[in-house]
Amino acid sequence: MTDEEEKLPTPLLAPAQGLPDVVDTEELFEKALKSLAQGTGPFALDAERASGYKFSARAYLIQIARDGGGLHLIDPIPFGPGHRLFSELNNLLATNEVILHASTQDLPCLRELGIHPVKLFDTELGGRLAGLPRVGLGPLLESLLGVSLAKEHSAVDWSTRPLPTDWLNYAALDVELLVELRDEVDALLEAAGKTQWAEQEFAAILNTPPPPPRVDPWRRTSGMHHIKKRRQLAVVKSLWESRISLAAELDIAPGRLLSDTAISAIALSIGDDTKIESKKALEKILRPIGLRPRWLEHHIRWISSIATAQNLAEEELPPVRGESDALPPVKVWRGKYPLRYAALTHAKENLLLRSQELALPLENLISPEYVRRICWSNPTGSVDAALSTLGARRWQIGIVTPILEAALLETEPIVVQEQASSEEIDKSEDG
Repeated sequence: MTDEEEKLPTPLLAPAQGLPDVVDTEELFEKALKSLAQGTGPFALDAERASGYKFSARAYLIQIARDGGGLHLIDPIPFGPGHRLFSELNNLLATNEVILHASTQDLPCLRELGIHPVKLFDTELGGRLAGLPRVGLGPLLESLLGVSLAKEHSAVDWSTRPLPTDWLNYAALDVELLVELRDEVDALLEAAGKTQWAEQEFAAILNTPPPPPRVDPWRRTSGMHHIKKRRQLAVVKSLWESRISLAAELDIAPGRLLSDTAISAIALSIGDDTKIESKKALEKILRPIGLRPRWLEHHIRWISSIATAQNLAEEELPPVRGESDALPPVKVWRGKYPLRYAALTHAKENLLLRSQELALPLENLISPEYVRRICWSNPTGSVDAALSTLGARRWQIGIVTPILEAALLETEPIVVQEQASSEEIDKSEDG
C-alpha cells in the first residue's frame, strides 16, 4: 500500500449500531426519550428540510445521538409543533450541550417544533474560528477524524414519505460522529486560545432574535437591476406577491411555480402598449430563457397579476428606489464622501492583516456591515460602544476597536493593493 492510499479517508457507510427505525408514533418517541435520558454528555442534533421543494422551512426529519443514549431518527410530521413529546425532548436537551453543524440553518425549524437549546456548540462555526480552510461537515470529518461522508442526498425532497432507506442512512451518519467531531474542534480552539471567542459566538446565536420582516422583499427578485421603469417594477411586485401567496397555499417553493428570471423577463417585456392576454403570449416571452412547462400551469393567475399592475394609476406605482436604511454603495463614497472612504480603506486593509495573523476568516473577525457603518457614522462616542450596539461580541470589540479608531483618523485613502485587500469584506456591500 502506498503512502497516498494510507492517507485516504475511511468511508463512513452506516451507523455503527445499524440504522434505527423511524420514530413516528408516541410509543416510539417515548422510548427514544427514555434511551436518550440514560445516555451521558452532549446531544448531537441535526434536521432535514425540503428546501427548494416546499414553501415552508419546517423540519421533515430530526436526528439525535448521544453517548450511551443511542441514535434516533424522529419524523416530526405525525406530531407537529408544540407536541408534548417535543416539550419533553426540549427539557431533556436543556440538561446538556447541544451540538449542531451550521446551527443557524437548523435552529429556526427546531424552534418551530418547540426545541430551544440553552447551550450550543456549532462545529461549522468552531472550525471557522479555529482557522480550518474547509468547514463543511464532510471535509471536517475527513481532516479531523479520517472518515469520508457521502453527501449525495443533501438536496433531496425530505417531505417524501416513506423516506427511502438510503436517505435515512445518510441522515443518521450526519450525527453518528458529531460528538467526536465536536471534541476535535474544541481541542483546536483551546490550543489556539479561542475557546472564549467560540463560547461568545455560540451564545450570540442562541440569543439573537429572528430578523424583522424585510421591507419590500419583492425588490430582491433576481434581475431587478435591469428594471428601471416604475410600471415594470409594478409588474414584478404584482407577480412576486401573487407567486408567494400561491406558494404558501400549495406549500411549494416559489421558484418552482415561477422563477425570478421569468418574473424579470416578463416585466422587461412590458411597454406602454404591451398586452399579455394569453398563454401563448407568455410562452413567447419565456421561451428564450428556457421555458419550463410548470410556469404556465397557473398562466391565468400570472396574466391577471400583470393586468393588475398595468392598470395602476401613475401615483400608485412603486418608486424606483424603496425605503431603506442601507448605506450608499461604497463605490459612491470615493467621490462624494472622501473622508469616510479614506477611513474605510484603512479599516479594510488593517482588519484583513489582523485576521490573517489570527488565522481567522475576515467575516468572522467582524461583520463587514459593522465596519461600513462605523466608518460612515464616525461615532462621536466610543467606537466600542457603537460596535456593541450593532451586535459585535466582546472578543471582536477588543480586537477591532483600536484598528477602527486609527482608521477614522485617516484623511487619505489607501490606493495600492486596495482592491485585493478589500475583496472579501466587500462581498455583500451592495446587497
